[in-house]
Amino acid sequence: MTGINAAKRERTVQDEHWMRHVFALADRAEREFDEIPVGAVVVSADGQVLGEGWNRNIAEHDPSAHAEIVAMREAGRRLGNHRLVGATLYVTLEPCAMCAMAMVHARVARLVFGAADPKTGACGSVFDLVADPRHNHHVEVTGGVLGEEAGRRLSNYFRAKRGRPPL
Repeated sequence: MTGINAAKRERTVQDEHWMRHVFALADRAEREFDEIPVGAVVVSADGQVLGEGWNRNIAEHDPSAHAEIVAMREAGRRLGNHRLVGATLYVTLEPCAMCAMAMVHARVARLVFGAADPKTGACGSVFDLVADPRHNHHVEVTGGVLGEEAGRRLSNYFRAKRGRPPL
């Protein structure tokens, strides 16, 4: 295996590891708070967790308390800085416009998400705010990591709310 292929494989393994971590956070959101099961974690360039979170907008009566925002707020407090330079944000669902622009402002280096969001996705599905050439920072995006599982988890949450069997 060439060095490039080995590095790509290692990145895939890391991405899947962190995606499983955010699945656990999403499960906690649903189980403990009856929130839409979205989880997020901010990881430093050297692999340290800087912040993590899950949707809290229902429990906290806060429309901005999406998993990504909660995780970035914690990371900023931990670093003592509003900039998250070099960090990767992992999240189960493609971020919305609010979360996408927060990543741009925070200078997040990379975004990895599970399921695409065909209704409000702002990182390639409906909009692509993180790559807009008018911004002075662009976020590298890797979507679809364990995407089928991420999508199924979200679909099953909403199916349960409607009294329908899981997929």
